[in-house]
Amino acid sequence: MSMMLKQREEEFDFASLYQEQEKKLQDFVQRLYQKSPFYRQKLQAAGIHPEQIKTMQDLAKVPFTTKAELRSGYPLGLQAVPDEEVVRIHSSSGTTGKPIIVPYTSGDVATWAEMMARCMKMTGITRKDRVQVTPGYGLWTAGIGFQAGVERLGAMAIPTGPGNTEKQLELMEDLQTTVLIGTSSYGLLLAEEIHRRGLQEKLKLKKGIFGSERWGAKMRRRIEELLGIETFDIYGLTEIYGPGIGIDCSYHRGMHFWSDHLLFEIIDPVSGQTLPPGEQGELVITTLSKEGMPLLRYRTHDITRLRTDVCPCGSPYPRIDRILGRTDDMVKVKGVNIYPGQIDHVLKQTEGAGSEYQLILTRSGGKDQILVKVEAQEDADPAKVAQDFKRNMKTLIGILSDVEVLPYGSLPRVEKKSKRVFDLREN
Repeated sequence: MSMMLKQREEEFDFASLYQEQEKKLQDFVQRLYQKSPFYRQKLQAAGIHPEQIKTMQDLAKVPFTTKAELRSGYPLGLQAVPDEEVVRIHSSSGTTGKPIIVPYTSGDVATWAEMMARCMKMTGITRKDRVQVTPGYGLWTAGIGFQAGVERLGAMAIPTGPGNTEKQLELMEDLQTTVLIGTSSYGLLLAEEIHRRGLQEKLKLKKGIFGSERWGAKMRRRIEELLGIETFDIYGLTEIYGPGIGIDCSYHRGMHFWSDHLLFEIIDPVSGQTLPPGEQGELVITTLSKEGMPLLRYRTHDITRLRTDVCPCGSPYPRIDRILGRTDDMVKVKGVNIYPGQIDHVLKQTEGAGSEYQLILTRSGGKDQILVKVEAQEDADPAKVAQDFKRNMKTLIGILSDVEVLPYGSLPRVEKKSKRVFDLREN
């Protein structure tokens, strides 16, 4: 067998995937046109009729759906089924404007539970596991989504919800929890507290599933070392279903996503042009199965790429890279675009640096000033950490920065999502 043929066999077959998805896409667009007044008006305004959308090339001509449109449709302007078919609503936090209210049918709830159960299965969770679910319940999607997946798989759910670290640790020890689920920030907080109290030998933790925010390799390694577990990165958005639309497998080479329910595209975030697999850009999602609030070409603002290689785990589901950052999290400093994921990469390359950081941007005399606060690990030389981090920032990102090295544990640990970028420049 020639090297060329071998190379082709090891590449993911996107052509066959798209053929399968195009069949579902045609049915989806027809249903959307008939049932969603919002999309019927949107497509008519663009001069597009459902019969014109048959292939991925046709899809590229369809206008995007944006978060602003979802907000302007508040509360239920994008609902595509009668009220009597809606069994639940969830909501985004609304921290940057009006929240987005998402209606779910019983079919949506079942599909979401099935996707979440697949996530659990991919990490190796079985019916013998005891799974502690620490994300929030209520309007937020995470808690109830994880619980539904655990129950669908047949494992034991321990629905603690967020906060109350004392109770979390008590139940973790008394019930011999084997899997911990939460935000990565809370995972780190719990890991450090368990280490501080010397509880690790009393626990039976084997795995951790963390999501809701992007987290770097250094943070991942720190949690794994402190708890002696394997961690998995789970992906999702409230607007789509919630967490559970993608997860990494035990090879940790990107996140598999459920392509029978979701069509992923990568676009250039500036021009909107569709990019081929392998190129980095903004993720756009079409919800092929969703009923309550289906979305056509929804711009996620998440930066990633479709992986072109076949995963050694043997799963037929395609992958995206772990999220590098968001287009709206990007900051421009001294003419250079910086994503949070790039700072994580610098930390990874800096020996002795911790996983936590704060990026503080100011402007003085018309010039951008960048300060990065990082922690030094307990046995590291702070001066060397500062020197190496500064050099790696210049080498890997291309800018000079000021660096302030703090004792380990100085930066805040939170139960939800960590805020790491502080842009104090006046526009």
